[in-house]
Amino acid sequence: MSPDNEVIERSVLEPAVFETVYARHATSVYRYVAQRLGDHAAEDVMSETFLVAFDRRSAYDVTVPSARPWLLGIATRLMHKHARLEATAWKGMSAELAAQITPDFIEQAGARIDAARLTRRLTKALRRLPEVDRDTLLLYAWGELDYASIAEAMHVPIGTVRSRLNRARRKLRRAAVLTSTEQETDHGRADAAPQHA
Repeated sequence: MSPDNEVIERSVLEPAVFETVYARHATSVYRYVAQRLGDHAAEDVMSETFLVAFDRRSAYDVTVPSARPWLLGIATRLMHKHARLEATAWKGMSAELAAQITPDFIEQAGARIDAARLTRRLTKALRRLPEVDRDTLLLYAWGELDYASIAEAMHVPIGTVRSRLNRARRKLRRAAVLTSTEQETDHGRADAAPQHA
């Protein structure tokens, strides 16, 4: 089985061969977009991603064996065109997103109420992330790309990916720590509340 770079290179002269790239990566592109925008937009963005990729196949860097980072990079850029849809989708998907990105924090929550508070905090922190940091984080968490692949997808140096992920993680940790502090304060208030007989 030929790697993606060979298939794409061949597809310049034999366009029908590009279908192999679609068959290999359509599901992961769809899944990544659906997690960000919801199923209603995923099909359109996925289709558009492959149309753009097909149109630009002659410019593909044939030294890169896997087309997945390239495709997810295209999808990420196309999703910016759907920014209004994404903003609406954040409300409904934010709890799920927070749980997926930081399951260790959610598991540590002692009760459902604490988990809900933590989720709200993390959701706010995610919304406040600069767009490039959020894209980097989601390519890592949902796109399941490694640092080098994210760098390729976003056309930035790997050091930029590291610093964006570090910054995003720091902000999410800070949001989680603030929630823990609030819990302690709330418990302290409850303990200090006067007892009525």
